[in-house]
Amino acid sequence: MNVAMLSYHTCPLATLGGKDTGGMNVYVRDLTLELGRMGIHVDVFTRSQDEHVPHVLHDLGFGNRVVHVPAGPETPCPRQEMAEYIPQFVDGIKKFAEEKNIHYDLIHSHYWMSGLVAEALSDCWGGTPIIQMFHTLGEMKNRVARSEAEREGSYRLDGERRVMGRVDRIIAATPAEQAQLEWLYNADMRKVYVVPPGVDVGHFYPIPVDEARQFIGLTPEARMILFVGRIEPLKGLDTLIKAVACLRIKDLPEPVHLAVIGGDPDAAPEEMSAEMVHIQRMCDELTVGKMVAFLGKRGQDTLPYYYSAAEVVVMPSHYESFGMVALEAMACGTPVIASQVGGLAFLVQDGVTGYHVPDEDDGALCGKLSALLGDPSLRRRLGKNAAEYAQSYAWPKIAAQLVEIYSDVIRTTTRSIA
Repeated sequence: MNVAMLSYHTCPLATLGGKDTGGMNVYVRDLTLELGRMGIHVDVFTRSQDEHVPHVLHDLGFGNRVVHVPAGPETPCPRQEMAEYIPQFVDGIKKFAEEKNIHYDLIHSHYWMSGLVAEALSDCWGGTPIIQMFHTLGEMKNRVARSEAEREGSYRLDGERRVMGRVDRIIAATPAEQAQLEWLYNADMRKVYVVPPGVDVGHFYPIPVDEARQFIGLTPEARMILFVGRIEPLKGLDTLIKAVACLRIKDLPEPVHLAVIGGDPDAAPEEMSAEMVHIQRMCDELTVGKMVAFLGKRGQDTLPYYYSAAEVVVMPSHYESFGMVALEAMACGTPVIASQVGGLAFLVQDGVTGYHVPDEDDGALCGKLSALLGDPSLRRRLGKNAAEYAQSYAWPKIAAQLVEIYSDVIRTTTRSIA
């Protein structure tokens, strides 16, 4: 089986924590690796954003390739602008397939713009079946947007609906996303299958705390709350900063600090994102600057050490279709406190692997943090449960479900064409 994996706007090899890098990058990369282990050939096509990076890389092993296709300038650009380069991207993939003399049995596209690419390729290739995963939905982002600047335009909403009508199967990460596809988009539910993302349990596993802390440079007595994610309003970091300020008045045995992985905290003021400026200003206003360490981007190879060294990982998001960070943290045996929204409401088991808190409720978050930080036996129990629970999301189990859907849609399409 040959699969064309489409990740138009972001490369699965990119360092996490940037503006357009996150759970989707991890998903595409790790799924491709697992499919390779199963003997399935995958070419991942992404838009080239750096002319100095080779256009074809074999970093995902098993003969699978990451193909950086020139489409527009080979530099990062706004997503609104990227839409106009889709025809060039399609032509680049067609040319690659012709030069390599390869036939793809299936297209698996990620995010709505990749879905538009998949549509054009399928039409060109005689009806190649399309599996689509959206990862986030524009209608849901608009429901939680707190300013007009955060709202998605009609170009995305119309594009999502077009893709939903064209593709053969849609993968939803959770029952919540399945319901959103039905209620907000009136999608054909006969196409929708719920398959959660997986986690690489050979990479994310509990590292002895003393070894993890030594690796990242923490002293034995240090206590760390961890946030991992893009620095944007949707992620709710401001709620966590307020909760940390609240912790100062709690009677905790040792001082606690918050480590933030993501964004570029050392950028020049004129280049720093508006949300990073807002968060750093909030730290100054709440006088918690000494309690918060902005670490910037970190590679996937170091994340297990940070997860294992943390007392707790917090995901205070306003919306998450799934929540890969929570799953990775749990696989490392660390309890998670998360907003009770989207996929997090399904992924984190309240009182078992961590806790839910209401969205934007810094008081409730402070209370749960205080309870966990003040009770070592509770942390150990929740962490042990979390590591055991994460095993059910191991990639071999998840990839097998997807391959079953792949095989079914290929059989169905072959019969209909015949």
